[in-house]
Amino acid sequence: MAMTQQSGILQQGASEERGENARLASFVGAVAIADLVKSTLGPKGMDKILQSMGRGQSVTVTNDGATILKSIYIDNPAAKVLVDISRVQDDEVGDGTTSVVVLAGELLREAEKLVSDK
Repeated sequence: MAMTQQSGILQQGASEERGENARLASFVGAVAIADLVKSTLGPKGMDKILQSMGRGQSVTVTNDGATILKSIYIDNPAAKVLVDISRVQDDEVGDGTTSVVVLAGELLREAEKLVSDK
């Protein structure tokens, strides 16, 4: 049962998603983040151009997954979990931030297939 409804707790103009729509939105957001940094891996990894939205409007060119994930605004809860995984990996080990996000993203991609098959 998928539905969107207004709730008295949410701010004006906000909506609440439930059921299939909420599950699908979580999977899509997390997999999109994993795909974003996946293209930076390896010797043929592509650089990303990051432009700040602030007053300075600085431009950064990087292929570091941790830098990319720290620089973008994310409002999807499942995608935020992937960013947190990357941050913890960086704090504990200091390397492998992109790899853990890509691995978690692929696990979520396969989990989504299993859930949709049920």
